[in-house]
Amino acid sequence: MLGKKLVTAQKRGETRALCLGLGMVTCSMMMYFFIGITIVPFYTKSVWTTETMCKVLKANIKDKVLCPNSEGSEEEDIFPYPCLQVWVNLTASGQEVMLYQTEDTLETNPKCSYVPGKSENSKEVKARIETIASNFKKYQTFPCYYDPGGTQTNVILSRLYPPKGLLFAFLWPTLMFTGGCLIIVLVKISQYVSVLSAWQ
Repeated sequence: MLGKKLVTAQKRGETRALCLGLGMVTCSMMMYFFIGITIVPFYTKSVWTTETMCKVLKANIKDKVLCPNSEGSEEEDIFPYPCLQVWVNLTASGQEVMLYQTEDTLETNPKCSYVPGKSENSKEVKARIETIASNFKKYQTFPCYYDPGGTQTNVILSRLYPPKGLLFAFLWPTLMFTGGCLIIVLVKISQYVSVLSAWQ
């Protein structure tokens, strides 16, 4: 009687462990799919792939412009802000080009190097842009990214999805997938050992 209860409990534990392993594998595949349709397209779309050094030539704050400067934007999403324009000397080619914060900055407003987030406090936005401009004048040499193919003649300060960020995004689903597969393998080994012991 006791032996039957132990066997039943063992089977229940193996079933739960197997369901856990299959669930982890399924969740990891869903995470892979989600990353593949969200992050990967932005990573492959970016042409600013080569890092080089940029030296600031001038950093000027122009008159206020509307953000965002794109079609189809709702009126509540449009607000005025000072336009910061940063021109740098590209070490790789020696050209004078305009610097943008990220890839999205160029798409949102190609006239400005920095586009602030939506904020009702215009004083904070102005102070932040002035601080950024002073930092560029203070630290004139810094790494930046340019398009080696020459499609884009401008440069960006940082990539939205660098290679390290993409690897980090794939790290968690990979660990979950590996853990799930390991649990399934261990359950199958346990079942095989149990059958072998019973046969002997």
